[in-house]
Amino acid sequence: MSTVSTLPAARRTSRKLTIRRIAAWVASRATSPGTGLWLVIGFALVHAILWTLILIRLKAAQDVHMDVAEAYAWGQRFLLGYGKHPPLSGWIAGVWFRIFPVTNWSTYALAMATVSFALVVCWLIALRVVDRRRAFFMVVMLALYPIFNFKGFKYNADLAQLVPLPLLVLAYLNAFEKRTVKSGLWLGFAGMLALMTKYWVVTMIGAIGLAALIHPQRMQFLRSPAPWVAIGTMVVAMIPHLVWLEEVNFVPFTYAGDVYALSSRALNVQLVIGYIVHNVGLLAIPVVLGLVALLLGSVPWRPSDVLARIWSRGPNPGVNRPQALNVWIIQSIVAIGPALGALAFEVYIKTDWGIPLFFLVPLALVAIPSLRVPRMALFSITAVWFVATVATLIAAPSIATQEMASSHNGASTYAARSELARELTETWQAKFHSRWAVVVARSDIGEPMTFYSPDHPASLVPGEAWSSGLTSLDEARRLGFIGVCDTTDPVFLKPCEAWMAENARDAEPLVMTTMRFFNGHPGPSTVWKVYLVPPAK
Repeated sequence: MSTVSTLPAARRTSRKLTIRRIAAWVASRATSPGTGLWLVIGFALVHAILWTLILIRLKAAQDVHMDVAEAYAWGQRFLLGYGKHPPLSGWIAGVWFRIFPVTNWSTYALAMATVSFALVVCWLIALRVVDRRRAFFMVVMLALYPIFNFKGFKYNADLAQLVPLPLLVLAYLNAFEKRTVKSGLWLGFAGMLALMTKYWVVTMIGAIGLAALIHPQRMQFLRSPAPWVAIGTMVVAMIPHLVWLEEVNFVPFTYAGDVYALSSRALNVQLVIGYIVHNVGLLAIPVVLGLVALLLGSVPWRPSDVLARIWSRGPNPGVNRPQALNVWIIQSIVAIGPALGALAFEVYIKTDWGIPLFFLVPLALVAIPSLRVPRMALFSITAVWFVATVATLIAAPSIATQEMASSHNGASTYAARSELARELTETWQAKFHSRWAVVVARSDIGEPMTFYSPDHPASLVPGEAWSSGLTSLDEARRLGFIGVCDTTDPVFLKPCEAWMAENARDAEPLVMTTMRFFNGHPGPSTVWKVYLVPPAK
């Protein structure tokens, strides 16, 4: 009788002790100066590997996004700019694909390497603002933010900003604290790096500038050499790119003005509301899960004690208030400023433009002095991340199959562009016995041809005023090209056919049809009009 009554209790005690041992291990490693960095790096590495595997399964029925293919295309040549954007995102892709194969999985690995790098830098930022316990809690919250997992599946100029923008904030907090020439140099180089990724980073640079002017300790910073050295360094470092801008007649600004200017106030307001709702919805996920982890970490779970354990107005040595104020100001400005700017100037603001702007939100929240983070909460938030990640990994194949089966209007997502690229390559090589050098098509068609064709032809968009500079019409005529028009899109079909009639008069016309099958489910059938223009004799 005694054995029956005592064994379950012993087992329960052992289980509790095991959980507490794991929680104690996580907390000790996270808070130790000797092991904290390695724990964060290890966590970021595991996050990158698991979410790369998830994305491979989740996107198995799709080709890579055109933005990813475009970044790959830019990386084929290291230019000072690529028509629409500055060059850093293309340079990163160029280096990556010189190491890794040109396959779908390596694009997802690149995206996850980008966000995981940001996790480590954000931890370094947090150490200047909060104690190590809060810093690790913040890192795991970020890993739960959809931008850092499934929403960050496509590597492009927006996601690439998660490399330089955390570095820029880290450099600013360092310069604000040290106020030396050296810290100013680092801040200037970080600003240059950010601007070389996408001009949209002026939102963060402006927010940092305003934070420096608003902060109560502004005079100590402004009287030091740091901000002025930073400005001078950034300007000097940007000179090569500024020269390129002048040489191409500032074409990126032409692109922005033509593509994102709006004439409808109602549409402008609708887009701004959509931008706000989208990004608030994404942020709600790590915030809610972080709160759940705090509540789970407040043991024992007596309602009367929980609030006292996670909220107290007493002194909090775990928060560096001056640096926390910098974070609160910067995040508030980049949260509000772009939406107000879009309304003021009637600009089309894309939801994806919020991708690099909210990585400071978890830190801004854990830096609230009244908030308390129990040691057990580090285990709880890590457990939440682990369960969510493993569950998504298991469910990913089923989700991919279900989405493919239920997608009736997914021509853009599920059109078999990779199959088309391989067929066109075989056709060109069989006919001309040479490398296929140029494809002429709309970006969402031409860039995948560049990525998937073994010949990796340079892409030329008919009539595009902001060419990437990777090829030209004269080069296309000299080397020969394949023109492609998508018959499923009537808006672009007629202009495409008109361009081909004018510039591909001697072309051999073909019609090709592609369709993808995945786990027994057919994708959309796409008919392509193809024009084979032979190399000049």
